[in-house]
Amino acid sequence: MTPRTIEVFGLLIPETVPWTLAVTLVLGLAAAFASRRLETEGLSLWQTALELYCGWIRDTVQEVVDEDPSPYVPLIGTLMLFIGVSNLLSVIPFARPPTANLSTTVALALVVFVAVPVYGVRRQGLRAYLKSYMQPNPVLLPLNILGEVTRTVALAVRLFGNVMSGQMIGAILLLVAGLLFPVPLLLLGLLTGLIQAYIFGILAAVYIAAALQNESPADPPAEVPS
Repeated sequence: MTPRTIEVFGLLIPETVPWTLAVTLVLGLAAAFASRRLETEGLSLWQTALELYCGWIRDTVQEVVDEDPSPYVPLIGTLMLFIGVSNLLSVIPFARPPTANLSTTVALALVVFVAVPVYGVRRQGLRAYLKSYMQPNPVLLPLNILGEVTRTVALAVRLFGNVMSGQMIGAILLLVAGLLFPVPLLLLGLLTGLIQAYIFGILAAVYIAAALQNESPADPPAEVPS
């Protein structure tokens, strides 16, 4: 499927860019609206949905990092929400999900790539975190650095590939089956999009948890004189 572009002031812009801006704007306005009138009693539909989502994200991240998830919930929750809504656009005719563009998925993966060392340095300190790349042996330093890069590439390509393949399969099925296959196709697209958002968020949480727990071995306890 060839990426489509639109011309703006003589510049060719991928068609997914306006959709990315639209998703960002809609989610930003929805978050501002939902958080304006938070109540402790008589919860509105918006607040109920918001609290259910935040509670689920918090429990999910806590199971991965095995500690207080508060510092990581905003990042993981935002990634899952943006990717999930973006993927759901694939079931709307003439819409182009932002995640169908490799540039978008690379940008999302780079957010995780930057966030992981930030959390690691905040927990361990810069020196200890950099030293962790030489564990258990300094010879493994190049491989550990390469691993950071390759998992970021894999994170971006996995999301892009799944969204693009889903769109291509959907287009082929619609071409072959016509209007006889719309409902199962829509349900499959919805399910696949949400699963991909969940996987991306879980992998981001796993990488953060690894950076938090990747500490140098502690010194052996001193012997207590008898």
